[in-house]
Amino acid sequence: MAMWDRLKDQAKGLQQQAQGARGPAGQRQPGTGGPGASGGSGGSKEKLVGLLKSQLGSLKTELKSGAYRDASMAMCALVAAADGSVDPAERHHVENLILQNDVLQNFPPEQLRQRFNKHVDQLTFNFQQGKADAMQEIAKAAKKPVEAKAVVQTGFVIAGADGYIAPAEAQVLREACMALGVSPQEFGL
Repeated sequence: MAMWDRLKDQAKGLQQQAQGARGPAGQRQPGTGGPGASGGSGGSKEKLVGLLKSQLGSLKTELKSGAYRDASMAMCALVAAADGSVDPAERHHVENLILQNDVLQNFPPEQLRQRFNKHVDQLTFNFQQGKADAMQEIAKAAKKPVEAKAVVQTGFVIAGADGYIAPAEAQVLREACMALGVSPQEFGL
Protein backbone atom coordinates (compact mmCIF):
# COMPACT_ATOMS: atom_id res chain seq x y z
CA MET A 1 0.00 0.00 0.00
CA ALA A 2 2.95 2.34 0.42
CA MET A 3 3.21 2.63 -3.34
CA TRP A 4 -0.42 3.80 -3.59
CA ASP A 5 0.29 6.41 -0.93
CA ARG A 6 3.24 7.66 -2.97
CA LEU A 7 1.12 7.70 -6.11
CA LYS A 8 -1.59 9.64 -4.30
CA ASP A 9 0.95 12.18 -3.01
CA GLN A 10 2.48 12.58 -6.47
CA ALA A 11 -0.96 12.99 -8.04
CA LYS A 12 -1.88 15.63 -5.44
CA GLY A 13 1.35 17.46 -6.17
CA LEU A 14 0.63 17.47 -9.89
CA GLN A 15 -2.93 18.62 -9.24
CA GLN A 16 -1.66 21.47 -7.05
CA GLN A 17 0.85 22.39 -9.78
CA ALA A 18 -1.97 22.54 -12.29
CA GLN A 19 -4.09 24.69 -9.99
CA GLY A 20 -1.13 26.98 -9.37
CA ALA A 21 -0.76 27.46 -13.12
CA ARG A 22 -4.32 28.82 -13.33
CA GLY A 23 -5.40 32.37 -12.82
CA PRO A 24 -8.21 33.77 -10.66
CA ALA A 25 -11.10 32.47 -12.78
CA GLY A 26 -9.52 29.08 -13.31
CA GLN A 27 -8.12 30.16 -16.66
CA ARG A 28 -4.82 28.69 -17.72
CA GLN A 29 -2.08 31.28 -17.74
CA PRO A 30 -0.09 31.67 -20.97
CA GLY A 31 3.03 29.55 -21.14
CA THR A 32 2.00 27.10 -18.43
CA GLY A 33 1.13 24.20 -20.70
CA GLY A 34 -2.15 22.40 -20.68
CA PRO A 35 -3.79 19.07 -21.23
CA GLY A 36 -3.05 19.15 -24.93
CA ALA A 37 0.21 21.07 -24.68
CA SER A 38 3.14 19.88 -26.69
CA GLY A 39 6.81 20.39 -26.20
CA GLY A 40 9.07 19.69 -23.24
CA SER A 41 6.88 21.04 -20.50
CA GLY A 42 3.61 19.29 -21.33
CA GLY A 43 0.51 19.58 -19.21
CA SER A 44 -0.11 18.29 -15.74
CA LYS A 45 -2.48 15.59 -17.08
CA GLU A 46 0.29 14.38 -19.40
CA LYS A 47 2.65 14.15 -16.44
CA LEU A 48 0.03 12.36 -14.39
CA VAL A 49 -0.63 9.87 -17.22
CA GLY A 50 3.11 9.18 -17.46
CA LEU A 51 3.32 8.71 -13.72
CA LEU A 52 0.31 6.38 -13.67
CA LYS A 53 1.73 4.35 -16.55
CA SER A 54 5.01 3.96 -14.69
CA GLN A 55 3.29 3.03 -11.42
CA LEU A 56 1.07 0.56 -13.25
CA GLY A 57 4.13 -1.05 -14.84
CA SER A 58 5.63 -1.64 -11.42
CA LEU A 59 2.57 -3.74 -10.54
CA LYS A 60 2.82 -6.01 -13.58
CA THR A 61 3.55 -9.15 -11.56
CA GLU A 62 0.51 -8.56 -9.31
CA LEU A 63 -2.00 -7.87 -12.09
CA LYS A 64 -2.62 -11.29 -13.59
CA SER A 65 -6.20 -12.05 -12.53
CA GLY A 66 -9.12 -12.49 -14.86
CA ALA A 67 -11.05 -9.86 -12.91
CA TYR A 68 -8.38 -7.23 -13.66
CA ARG A 69 -8.22 -8.28 -17.33
CA ASP A 70 -11.99 -8.16 -17.80
CA ALA A 71 -12.48 -4.91 -15.87
CA SER A 72 -9.63 -3.25 -17.76
CA MET A 73 -11.10 -4.20 -21.13
CA ALA A 74 -14.49 -2.85 -20.06
CA MET A 75 -12.76 0.34 -18.88
CA CYS A 76 -10.87 0.73 -22.18
CA ALA A 77 -14.09 0.27 -24.15
CA LEU A 78 -15.89 2.85 -22.00
CA VAL A 79 -13.08 5.35 -22.51
CA ALA A 80 -13.15 4.76 -26.27
CA ALA A 81 -16.93 5.19 -26.38
CA ALA A 82 -17.15 8.00 -23.81
CA ASP A 83 -18.45 10.46 -26.38
CA GLY A 84 -21.23 8.05 -27.38
CA SER A 85 -19.62 6.51 -30.46
CA VAL A 86 -16.51 4.64 -31.59
CA ASP A 87 -15.39 4.93 -35.18
CA PRO A 88 -13.29 2.12 -36.71
CA ALA A 89 -10.07 4.16 -36.56
CA GLU A 90 -10.55 4.91 -32.86
CA ARG A 91 -11.35 1.26 -32.13
CA HIS A 92 -8.19 0.16 -33.92
CA HIS A 93 -6.10 2.82 -32.14
CA VAL A 94 -7.32 1.81 -28.67
CA GLU A 95 -6.89 -1.86 -29.48
CA ASN A 96 -3.25 -1.15 -30.43
CA LEU A 97 -2.72 0.77 -27.18
CA ILE A 98 -4.10 -2.20 -25.26
CA LEU A 99 -1.85 -4.69 -27.04
CA GLN A 100 1.21 -2.48 -26.49
CA ASN A 101 0.49 -1.89 -22.81
CA ASP A 102 3.22 -3.55 -20.75
CA VAL A 103 0.91 -4.76 -17.96
CA LEU A 104 -1.76 -6.09 -20.30
CA GLN A 105 0.87 -8.23 -22.00
CA ASN A 106 0.28 -10.60 -19.06
CA PHE A 107 -2.73 -11.82 -21.07
CA PRO A 108 -3.07 -13.46 -24.50
CA PRO A 109 -3.77 -10.75 -27.11
CA GLU A 110 -6.82 -12.59 -28.47
CA GLN A 111 -8.45 -12.60 -25.01
CA LEU A 112 -7.93 -8.84 -24.75
CA ARG A 113 -9.24 -8.17 -28.26
CA GLN A 114 -12.30 -10.35 -27.73
CA ARG A 115 -13.28 -8.70 -24.43
CA PHE A 116 -12.57 -5.15 -25.61
CA ASN A 117 -14.50 -5.60 -28.86
CA LYS A 118 -17.44 -7.27 -27.08
CA HIS A 119 -17.85 -4.17 -24.91
CA VAL A 120 -17.35 -1.76 -27.81
CA ASP A 121 -19.99 -3.63 -29.81
CA GLN A 122 -22.43 -3.44 -26.88
CA LEU A 123 -21.73 0.26 -26.38
CA THR A 124 -22.20 0.93 -30.09
CA PHE A 125 -25.47 -1.01 -30.30
CA ASN A 126 -27.05 0.44 -27.14
CA PHE A 127 -24.83 2.87 -25.28
CA GLN A 128 -26.77 2.97 -22.01
CA GLN A 129 -27.10 -0.81 -21.71
CA GLY A 130 -23.49 -1.32 -22.84
CA LYS A 131 -22.32 1.20 -20.25
CA ALA A 132 -24.29 -0.53 -17.51
CA ASP A 133 -22.80 -3.91 -18.51
CA ALA A 134 -19.27 -2.46 -18.64
CA MET A 135 -19.69 -0.82 -15.21
CA GLN A 136 -20.90 -4.12 -13.80
CA GLU A 137 -17.74 -5.80 -15.15
CA ILE A 138 -15.55 -3.01 -13.77
CA ALA A 139 -17.16 -3.24 -10.32
CA LYS A 140 -16.04 -6.88 -10.03
CA ALA A 141 -12.45 -5.64 -9.55
CA ALA A 142 -13.47 -3.71 -6.40
CA LYS A 143 -12.76 -6.75 -4.22
CA LYS A 144 -9.01 -6.12 -4.45
CA PRO A 145 -8.00 -2.48 -3.89
CA VAL A 146 -4.74 -2.83 -5.87
CA GLU A 147 -6.64 -4.15 -8.89
CA ALA A 148 -9.41 -1.57 -8.50
CA LYS A 149 -6.93 1.30 -8.66
CA ALA A 150 -5.05 -0.38 -11.49
CA VAL A 151 -8.25 -0.55 -13.56
CA VAL A 152 -8.68 3.22 -13.16
CA GLN A 153 -5.01 3.75 -14.00
CA THR A 154 -5.38 1.64 -17.14
CA GLY A 155 -8.37 3.72 -18.21
CA PHE A 156 -6.49 6.93 -17.43
CA VAL A 157 -3.48 5.79 -19.50
CA ILE A 158 -5.72 4.93 -22.47
CA ALA A 159 -7.70 8.18 -22.16
CA GLY A 160 -4.54 10.27 -21.92
CA ALA A 161 -2.62 8.54 -24.70
CA ASP A 162 -3.28 11.50 -27.00
CA GLY A 163 -2.06 13.97 -24.38
CA TYR A 164 -5.57 15.15 -23.58
CA ILE A 165 -8.37 13.75 -21.45
CA ALA A 166 -11.72 14.83 -22.85
CA PRO A 167 -14.46 15.82 -20.41
CA ALA A 168 -16.54 12.75 -21.41
CA GLU A 169 -13.53 10.50 -20.71
CA ALA A 170 -12.97 12.15 -17.33
CA GLN A 171 -16.64 11.58 -16.49
CA VAL A 172 -16.41 7.87 -17.35
CA LEU A 173 -13.26 7.58 -15.23
CA ARG A 174 -15.05 9.26 -12.29
CA GLU A 175 -17.99 6.86 -12.63
CA ALA A 176 -15.60 3.89 -12.71
CA CYS A 177 -13.92 5.18 -9.55
CA MET A 178 -17.29 5.22 -7.83
CA ALA A 179 -18.11 1.68 -9.02
CA LEU A 180 -14.75 0.51 -7.68
CA GLY A 181 -14.90 2.38 -4.38
CA VAL A 182 -11.85 4.47 -5.32
CA SER A 183 -11.68 8.20 -4.68
CA PRO A 184 -11.65 10.15 -7.98
CA GLN A 185 -9.54 12.80 -6.22
CA GLU A 186 -6.65 10.32 -6.09
CA PHE A 187 -6.45 10.74 -9.86
CA GLY A 188 -7.14 14.45 -10.01
CA LEU A 189 -10.69 13.89 -11.26
